[in-house]
Amino acid sequence: MMKKETGNRSNNTSQTSYPRFLKKQDRWESLYFYQKTDVLYQMTYRFAQRFLKKGDRTVDQMVQAARSGKQNIVEGMADGVTSTEMELKLLNVARASIKELREDYTDYLASRGLAVWSDGHPRYDTMLAFCREHNRVDDYQPFFQQWSDEEMANTGHTLCHMVDRMMTTYIEQLEMRFVTEGGIKERMTAARLGYRTDQREALRRLEEENSTLRAEVERLNEIIASLTSHPSTPSPASPTSKAIPARK
Repeated sequence: MMKKETGNRSNNTSQTSYPRFLKKQDRWESLYFYQKTDVLYQMTYRFAQRFLKKGDRTVDQMVQAARSGKQNIVEGMADGVTSTEMELKLLNVARASIKELREDYTDYLASRGLAVWSDGHPRYDTMLAFCREHNRVDDYQPFFQQWSDEEMANTGHTLCHMVDRMMTTYIEQLEMRFVTEGGIKERMTAARLGYRTDQREALRRLEEENSTLRAEVERLNEIIASLTSHPSTPSPASPTSKAIPARK
């Protein structure tokens, strides 16, 4: 009875590693500017609920601008796996949305005669340090129902400015990567050329090995031929040996 084979059969086919043409996707959740856009969306939603009149067009404009900034980062990085061009476009859309939101916060402060906290304002440095050190919604959540409209608007304005600067740096790095590595078409071409180069190199090695084997076979054939053309002669009898008498 045959023993049943268990486990997977080993595959002896050699596998070669080739350049990736699909770009590795960055984890947007770990990027500080994305985390801050998440804060902006949640805070803007609460701000609009608390301080803007229901039915005011500014409510939808601010909330949608905050949401667009956050969502276009996610979509842009997802699309960036196959298209750096699309990633750049969507990240710039996100930047434009955050700039629009910053302008809405500036207009709110100006139209209501509230102070814009800038360098020299007694509360500016404390707010700036808090925004720099904190990126998660949980860090801001306890203040959503405590801050005044002036406090929330200035915090939102400062976060928008930070996000814009961070995204500008990130986009510049992305543009440089595109220049040096190219888009997906260039990466696919490089991967294909790399595959062909490996195949040619493998063929060259096989041809060299084949030539070596042919030379060895010829050498062995010559040895065999020399042995068969000169048969060995029997060794002479020992002088001390006696002939065996024939039987009568």
